[in-house]
Parts: sequence; C-alpha cells; structure tokens
Amino acid sequence: MKIAAIQMKVALRQVEQNYKSAEAWLRQAAAAGADVAVLPEMWSGGFITNDLDERLADVEGQRAKAFLERLAGELKINIVGGSVATKKGADYFNTCYVADRQGHIIADYDKAHLFSFAGEDKRFSAGDQLVTFALDGVPCGIIICYEIRFPEWPRKQAMAGTEVLFVPAEWPLPRVGHWRVLNQARAIENQIFVVAVNGCGEAVKDQQNAGNSMIIDPLGKLLADAGADPEEKMILGDAELAELDKARNNMTVLKDRRIDLY
Repeated sequence: MKIAAIQMKVALRQVEQNYKSAEAWLRQAAAAGADVAVLPEMWSGGFITNDLDERLADVEGQRAKAFLERLAGELKINIVGGSVATKKGADYFNTCYVADRQGHIIADYDKAHLFSFAGEDKRFSAGDQLVTFALDGVPCGIIICYEIRFPEWPRKQAMAGTEVLFVPAEWPLPRVGHWRVLNQARAIENQIFVVAVNGCGEAVKDQQNAGNSMIIDPLGKLLADAGADPEEKMILGDAELAELDKARNNMTVLKDRRIDLY
C-alpha cells in the first residue's frame, strides 16, 4: 500500500482556499501513484472551537463528502479525509470521512476523545463508536490527534483487526516531542502501521502546528518522515503488509497479553 501523507498548511477560517489547496494536493498524490492519500485534522477551516457557524461547520458533512467522493472517483484513489467540523442536528462534531477508489464514502468517524485543554469539549460533542474499514482489502482504522494519548483506543483498533491506523492531527509545535514518541509507541505496542498526518502553519493565534508527519511500520521504523521542517509538503511511504505478520510472528506481544489480569 503506497500512502501519501499530506502535511497541509491549513488557513484559519479560509474554507474556499483550503478546499482548493486540498484538491491540488490530492491530485498530486494520485499523480505520484499513491493508493491512499491522507489529509490532516480540521483541514477545511482550522482548529476552531469557539465561533463555529454553518460557514465553518459542514452541515451533515455534505460538502466534504461530495468533495471526497468526486475526487476519489475521478482519480481512482482512496482518501482518508482527515477531519472537518460538522453540524449534525443541533450538535457539532470533529468528523473524518473516508472515500474509496470508486468514489463511495465507506466510513465516517466522530472524534471520541475531545481536547478539553483547548476547549474542544465545550463546543463539540464526542463520538461513541470505534470505526474500522477496508481499503483495497486492507483492514484500516482511524483516530484523531489527541486520541493518540489514549493507548486503549489504538489497542481496541488492533484487537478489531486494524493493520493500518490513520492519525490525522493539528498538533502544536510546543508538544512535538510527544507527537513523535506517542505515534511510534502506538505502532510498536500494537504491531501496526501508523500514518500520522499533521498540519503545519498557524494553528491559532501565535501558535504553530508542528508538521512532523510520519509513516511508521509495526517495529517503529520511519518509512517516511516530514521531519522538523514545519512546511507544507507531501511524504510517500510503502507499507509492506507482509511485514506486519512477520513482526507479530517474531515478537508475540499481542498473543502474550494477560487479558485475565487487565
């Protein structure tokens, strides 16, 4: 599985600009031969928690879904659509949509662990479902940003059969060390591929996103790394899925769990 992680510079509140940028990057990913392209968290308007309206929050996800369906079908590429702010009924959610090569939305996930430190829980409602899906027959899963700090959630993904876990984020530069360690740890302890796709540029006033997008194999090896340069870019990595079985057969961590104790 050839994966394109799109480290996009998300312009705060500039929805039209962000849609144009996302389309350009997705076309570049398809031209590079990627099987899957991944966008960052809140790519359509930025990580906004206090002044959402129907211009910044996608009502029922209609625009984002139509956008992903159109490009996935036209370009014949799977797209993990990072996340966008959605309004469902009276509630707001941080939602990821996934489109397959045929241009069908095959999964949607509402972020379950909200970042209370930044007030996300005061404006958004939390999802309550673990979401898995298959891309080209490969079992995949999705968690969003802050959720990488909760090891139980990626472990539930692994126990549900996930082999490639996508982690779109808008992770800030001051905590970039945590971002790198946590994503590698989740890959190693669950023996899965982790695709950690962060935004770059200004997150909120006077705070930058960290970049440092990574594609990590089940042993924690970096298959692709955007590195410390927090600029807009795309990285490509080949997930050799046979390596997952090899890692699990050599180091039987999942089999040796003591589920009678914890």
